[in-house]
Amino acid sequence: MSSRHHIDDFMRGRIIGKIEEGRKITVVAREFDIAHSVVSRLWKSFKTAGMCSRRHGGGRVRSTTPAEDRYIVLSAKRNRRSTAQQTPTDLAPEWYCLSSENIHEKDRYPTCSIMVWAGIMINGRTRLHVVAYGTMTSQRYIDEVLLPQVRLFRGAVGDKFVFIDGNATCHRTLAVQDCLDSEGIQRLVWPARSPDLNPIENVWDALGRQVAGRNYSPTNKNTLIRALTEEWDKLP
Repeated sequence: MSSRHHIDDFMRGRIIGKIEEGRKITVVAREFDIAHSVVSRLWKSFKTAGMCSRRHGGGRVRSTTPAEDRYIVLSAKRNRRSTAQQTPTDLAPEWYCLSSENIHEKDRYPTCSIMVWAGIMINGRTRLHVVAYGTMTSQRYIDEVLLPQVRLFRGAVGDKFVFIDGNATCHRTLAVQDCLDSEGIQRLVWPARSPDLNPIENVWDALGRQVAGRNYSPTNKNTLIRALTEEWDKLP
């Protein structure tokens, strides 16, 4: 088994210089002990691109290291009757070696997820609302969040109440805006695509850490809802 050795830039420059002096490609190839085709290709590349440096190949990266290549050669020499098809099979046990250091656990099938909503204030918070089924639409946002939750806070605080929500599509419909206007709820204008500015994101992060730190991870929606509700009530 042979390996390909590339000609360095210094050698390429010497070869090009010899040809530019008027020497024939055959003579130069013999002088440097290089195949005629290699010298000819190098000369054509120089005349086309005007440079003799080797271009980096765009092919597939080698799968083996030089040390592995030497091991393959050594194995082939030790078993000279082994065929090219049999050599990879013989080397498979050497490469297919499982150990705890080389194993990375990955959960390809997440257990479950659920959508929830909650509101926070300086001195209080709402109860955690679970979107039991389907997705949150603008009408559900009005019926399940704005009227039963936000309106009560607006009444308790008064005219100074300012409501902050995200830029989700269901939050930005005309029906939602009409509901806010009819209830006298002032909404803060929020920059587009900036969910991290919302202070409740810090609360969601704390809630997620609390659920993840439980002794038993939720395995279905019911246990996840119970875990979220319990940890939400424990938050300071």
